[in-house]
Amino acid sequence: MNAETNIRVRSPAVVDLFCGAGGLSYGMKLAGLDIVAGIDIDSACRHPFEANVGSEFYEMDVSQISSEWLTSLYPRDSLRILAGCAPCQPFSSYSRRRVEQGDNWRLLSKFSLLIREVQPDVVTMENVPRLTSHPNFDDFLNALEKAKYKRSYGIIRCVRYGVPQTRRRLVLMASRLGDIQMVPPTHAPPEFMTVKDSIYDLPGIEAGTSSPSDPLHISSGLSEKNLKRIAHSKQGGSWRDWPAGLRANCHTKQTGKSYPSVYGRMSWNLPGPTITTQFHGFGNGRFGHPVQNRAISLREGALLQTFPQDYSFVPESDNIHISRVARLIGNAVPVKLGEAIGRSIIEHLEESTDAPRG
Repeated sequence: MNAETNIRVRSPAVVDLFCGAGGLSYGMKLAGLDIVAGIDIDSACRHPFEANVGSEFYEMDVSQISSEWLTSLYPRDSLRILAGCAPCQPFSSYSRRRVEQGDNWRLLSKFSLLIREVQPDVVTMENVPRLTSHPNFDDFLNALEKAKYKRSYGIIRCVRYGVPQTRRRLVLMASRLGDIQMVPPTHAPPEFMTVKDSIYDLPGIEAGTSSPSDPLHISSGLSEKNLKRIAHSKQGGSWRDWPAGLRANCHTKQTGKSYPSVYGRMSWNLPGPTITTQFHGFGNGRFGHPVQNRAISLREGALLQTFPQDYSFVPESDNIHISRVARLIGNAVPVKLGEAIGRSIIEHLEESTDAPRG
């Protein structure tokens, strides 16, 4: 059976564990893959996943699902693709929350168990780069090898795949069909996407207001002092641009001097910083708008994550809770990275000449 016939007989189908707001699934859908289900414990993910990806969402704790139930989600005789991004807070340099050691690895271990029991044809995992420094990641790799998967992984600079951020992510791919690799980067300097490419055309708004034409184009309010601070901030700058009287006490201490990016503006002509779940706050990083005296809006954060401008995160009838939506956006896999992962899987399947099942 040649590769073309094999793909025609067994159509690829994706189940997305820890699917969040659908960034990875939406990107893989753009690449041409069929997303059959998304699973996440966060009920706020239901609307964006179902409204944009158009697939079934299951509000469930991944640690509690069975391999039999997960297998039942795939159409009969499909090529099974399992995607997952176990929550990265235990490994992230941005995390300020202490996590018990037992919880650090529970979801990663569950993901590994489901892979061994379901035996999907292709597996992909996206996570923070620091995960590779933990022994449990080696255990994950060894489990894939014992289950007869060929695998590859690397630290991806998202800007090389059209994401206007300095974001770096671990991307792992594994297959029972043969060798699998990420497709080559699509962008190189000086063609990297910039902040200006992404958000320049949005209408101007003030801190604490929203656009009448797009409720998601809403910015957090700023105190009087922070309005003065951002007025003195320069593109690519920091709190060091301010007059001494506006600087916080912590900035005068030696430890505070090592955080030059907080209270900074983005630069129009450069990629933006990594969009975190706190991007809506001016003091949480270089999240100041390049020229307007405010932090970037929710819509601007979503565009920097390469969601399309009409991506819906909340039903039209619902009020927008800035911190809740910012969490959905900041936790998402950038859509363009998801699309690159999807194209990598499709190219791999097209090159495979057999699809054995153990």
